[in-house]
Amino acid sequence: MKLMRFGDRNGAKIPCVLDDEGRARDVTSIVADFGPRTLSPDLLARLRAADLSALPIVNTAQRRLAPPVSQPFNIWCIGLNYSDHAAEAGMPIPAEPILFNKSSATYCGPNDDILFSDKMTKLDWEVELGIVIGKPVLNITKEQAMDHIAGFVLVNDVSERAWQLERGGQWVKGKSFPNFCPTGPWLVTPDELDVQNTGLWLDVNERRMQDGSTAKMIFDVTTIVSYMSEFCQLEPGDLICTGTPPGVGAGMTPPTFLKPGDSVALGGTGLGSQHQNVIPFKGHPA
Repeated sequence: MKLMRFGDRNGAKIPCVLDDEGRARDVTSIVADFGPRTLSPDLLARLRAADLSALPIVNTAQRRLAPPVSQPFNIWCIGLNYSDHAAEAGMPIPAEPILFNKSSATYCGPNDDILFSDKMTKLDWEVELGIVIGKPVLNITKEQAMDHIAGFVLVNDVSERAWQLERGGQWVKGKSFPNFCPTGPWLVTPDELDVQNTGLWLDVNERRMQDGSTAKMIFDVTTIVSYMSEFCQLEPGDLICTGTPPGVGAGMTPPTFLKPGDSVALGGTGLGSQHQNVIPFKGHPA
């Protein structure tokens, strides 16, 4: 099952489920919106049981594609989680998952613009698999983890490397500018994704930069969720960005970074695709 939402950034959203023909069906008769306060195994069961053919088809042509779940309470990230990306960065394989955060205000639609501040010098891209939590998680085993996951999403973990690595060593600084977390186009439930064999790719200005697979993850999805639950309670709607394969701008020779006018396209097997334009930041996004 694939969940999507449509609507302006600050307006009401239309929650949808894709039918077998790929048409977006309006499910507001079942739930007002997909979000931290509504996402649950019970909701997913009700959506699966619904007769989608009886629900309205949404004309998506002129509508903004919103993130598939409303803004999460928390966005968590895993650093250096691909063996080939760690090699690219010249860093050792972590003994345990590296955890850090992005501000929840980074969260935006999959095709929303990437904002370039005049204080940025090393703006970078990272295609990633995202985990969306479906019910509270605390101190669980790997075997229990998948039961707590609502589904998976495509994420661009946009990063300003100078802020991340040259401004006191706190990664959150380089990860938290508005629109630094394009998410979607849809949330796909675990039964429809071979999550540890999912291809990921990213192009900049139509040039392939990243071409990897979740098969190269050092810590798999269930390990990440179980590990994190030892230290904190994960909430429904929480997003976990699970790391990126090689091919980021900082790893190129010479390093290559985004600038206004650039375009970024990315996708994943079963996860759909995104497209962003890099534009100058002229104020808070509307």
